[in-house]
Amino acid sequence: MKYTEFWTRMEDALGPSYARSWAEGFVMADLGGRTAKEALDAGYSPKEVWRAVWAALELPARDR
Repeated sequence: MKYTEFWTRMEDALGPSYARSWAEGFVMADLGGRTAKEALDAGYSPKEVWRAVWAALELPARDR
């Protein structure tokens, strides 16, 4: 997964105006106590971060 696909999925799930804010503010245990943005900046792959976001938001399986 590329970064552009990650952000597209985030916007689809949360809306374009809230996706970045959520990614910068919501801390997830699956990412070692990091936000999605912090995890991406720390070198986590977008796919790994998306999996954590998907689980945290309890999105449907089709969005995995």
